[in-house]
Amino acid sequence: MRALAALWSARSVAVIGASERPGALGGRPVEFLLRYGYQGRVLPVHPTNETVFGLPAYPKVAACPGPVDLAMIMVAADRVPAAIEDCVAAGVRAAIVCSSGFAETGAEGARRQETLVAQAKAGGLRILGPNCIGSVGVASGQVTSFSPLFEAPSTRLVPGSLALVSQSGALGFGAVSLAFERGLGLGWSVSTGNEAEVTALEVLATLAEEPGCTGLLGYVESLADVESLRRLAAAGKPVALVKAGRSAAGARAVASHTGALATDDRVTDAVLRRYGIVRVSDVDELLDVGEAFAAGTRAFGDRVAVVTTSGGSGILAADALAQHDLRLAELGAGTRAALAEVVPAYGSVENPVDVTAAVMARPELFQRCLDVVAADPAVDVVLACFCVLTGSDVAGIADGLTRVRRETGKAVLVARTGAEHLAPGAAAVLRAGGVPVYPTPGRAVLVAAAAVRAGARVAVTAAGTAGGIVAPANGISEADFKELLRENGIPVPVGRLVGSAADAVAAVGEVGGRAVFKAVVPGLVHKTEAGGVALDVDPGAAAGVYDRLAALGGAVLVEEFVTGAVEVLVGVAPGPCGPMLALGLGGIFAEVLDDVVLAPLPVDADEVRRMVGELRGSALLYGVRGRVAVDVDALVDLVVRVSSLVSGWGGQVDLNPVAVLPRGVRVLDAVYLAEGAD
Repeated sequence: MRALAALWSARSVAVIGASERPGALGGRPVEFLLRYGYQGRVLPVHPTNETVFGLPAYPKVAACPGPVDLAMIMVAADRVPAAIEDCVAAGVRAAIVCSSGFAETGAEGARRQETLVAQAKAGGLRILGPNCIGSVGVASGQVTSFSPLFEAPSTRLVPGSLALVSQSGALGFGAVSLAFERGLGLGWSVSTGNEAEVTALEVLATLAEEPGCTGLLGYVESLADVESLRRLAAAGKPVALVKAGRSAAGARAVASHTGALATDDRVTDAVLRRYGIVRVSDVDELLDVGEAFAAGTRAFGDRVAVVTTSGGSGILAADALAQHDLRLAELGAGTRAALAEVVPAYGSVENPVDVTAAVMARPELFQRCLDVVAADPAVDVVLACFCVLTGSDVAGIADGLTRVRRETGKAVLVARTGAEHLAPGAAAVLRAGGVPVYPTPGRAVLVAAAAVRAGARVAVTAAGTAGGIVAPANGISEADFKELLRENGIPVPVGRLVGSAADAVAAVGEVGGRAVFKAVVPGLVHKTEAGGVALDVDPGAAAGVYDRLAALGGAVLVEEFVTGAVEVLVGVAPGPCGPMLALGLGGIFAEVLDDVVLAPLPVDADEVRRMVGELRGSALLYGVRGRVAVDVDALVDLVVRVSSLVSGWGGQVDLNPVAVLPRGVRVLDAVYLAEGAD
């Protein structure tokens, strides 16, 4: 058995700190394991008691009849090291440390936690927590938790195929209670607490290997465990996460444009997108998406057909589709003609398709509408929107929708806006047929968007692997950095450093008579703000411009003056999940325009093209209002080359602006800051 699998499928559980004393937390796991029908061996560990809740008790884990798969440590923080030592001596491979008093309490607690992890690792013991509420294997009744949820007489475990993992124990088991209340089945639930050693992402990745798991849900506060993200993506099962920390308050100010634009929340979105993970905002959304995952709802395209009995519902659905970057499918002429034979004249055969309540009175006509719409090759997702649905309508609707799902393999969802008492069994009947049901079009569309994202992972080829070039020294001059770029196939302007006014005049002639002058001063990143850049300098002005820039205390770089370009930013900044590529509209307005798309390295040409297309100002690149289109192919090639070159550097790269010309590109300004540099 894999060590972490013991968190939900242990054959034996030792509870260290088990007690029958009223109110003692150590008694709860023993009670819960007995109450919920756990069939494995329950081994209470107590220094003096011979029995706990009628079970034989043992003074140490090492004294328990072995083997012991999992230990729950329910003692005070100062007694945890001895408990860990006991577990190691007994050959236990996994332990849940529920005790508080570690990193969550401050610096001293963090030191105790580090010592605890080192002790466990030396003994080959994996530890969940500390400061966590435990784990549950629902199907086996393994409630190795002290959550009050399982103390409530009304709690009934609802087995299912979803896994729910939460760094926050209270929030996590609160979500479990809401899932059970919905009738949403869970197979597994784990809280990870301080994540001293085992992360929520690692638990999710391990659960993804469970054959019966159809979807994974989680609440996380960090995405730093990149290896587990890769394992999750490789498993191919749909994942949705609530990632805490959307606010800009958590963003760290840095010197470069790239770092300023690559805020924590943007990085989160880019990383989750890379690994095909759906991001949701709260627990309700997480469970909504979970219902679709449980039903096996996956979409492999973003074209949605809305079939509704209410024009208002159709409009709300269309608005929500636009909000979530989904498309109303363009129904074919044959589809519209077939619908016209069924839909009343006062309805609509355009998408959203309004079949009106008249068709609902004849279930065979409604089913025909569904069949026609779902058969259209331009449709990836069918969203059926109803309002007041009564019990007599349910059977025909459920039959039509479940049959469409079964026969076409397309994603099918329902928005049913109306009181439950009007058709109390409707949701259950539809869900039994694998069709998720939501109370409003907006919630159904959010889930449709999640199904699309879960079905579209980004494949990255070897084109983005590290180029093997050693990172330059921190503080490398712009001239030297550009020379390094040029040597690696990345175009830069023609130019050179000059050492006198006369040399500057000569250099202007060498680059065609129109030049850009730049002050090359150590530590000066934003040259324009400091008056360190002069544009379109001719030979007559060269000497005076040289004298002014040289007075700033550094060298002067003279380069060709590049015109007729669209300026973009290409940058790389370190992040918690590795280096992040930023691509956006650039120049002096990069941070003002804030038009940037992020992706984790490595990237390939296909992903860079996607990024270009997602820029709000992408039309500028393709020609708009009489402007000449610029060389997007050259831009894509440059970005791929840059990402390959700098993948292993660890610092910040800021190429801003990059001039994208009608033919070719030029890196006009280039800065490198080593990791940790200001």
